[in-house]
Amino acid sequence: MKKTYILVHDTARRLALEAVAKAPAGYVVTVGEPTRTLPENALLHALITQVAKSKEWAGAKRDAETWKRLLVASWCRVTGSAVEILPALDGAGIDIIPKRTSKLTKKECADLIEFIYAWGSEQGIVFIEPREY
Repeated sequence: MKKTYILVHDTARRLALEAVAKAPAGYVVTVGEPTRTLPENALLHALITQVAKSKEWAGAKRDAETWKRLLVASWCRVTGSAVEILPALDGAGIDIIPKRTSKLTKKECADLIEFIYAWGSEQGIVFIEPREY
C-alpha cells in the first residue's frame, strides 16, 4: 500500500514518521518538493497551444508538442538547467532532450509559465486566459 503525506502541519509530519517507523524492510521513502498541479498543467498547455496557433518557427507552423520542446529547452538554458543534445539514434542529425514537464516542481512550473508569458509578450502574442476559451 502506498501513502502520501503532505508536510503542512505537525500532525502530517508525525503520521509520516510513524509510517516510516512501521514500514517493512526494503520500502522506499522520498521527500521532495511538490509537483505541479492539474490547473498549472492546464495553464501551461493552454499557453503552449496559443503559441503554436500564433507563431511560425524556422519558416513553418509547428505543433504544440514541438513548441513545448522549444520553449522548455529555451527556459532550461535561461535558468541554467541541463539540456542534452545527443546524436540521433538513426545517425541522421541530432536530438535535443530538455527537462520533462511531467517532472516539474510547482516552482519550476510557475517559472516556466512566467517564461512563456514573457517570451510570448516579446513576440507580440496576446495570451487569452484559459478560462476565456
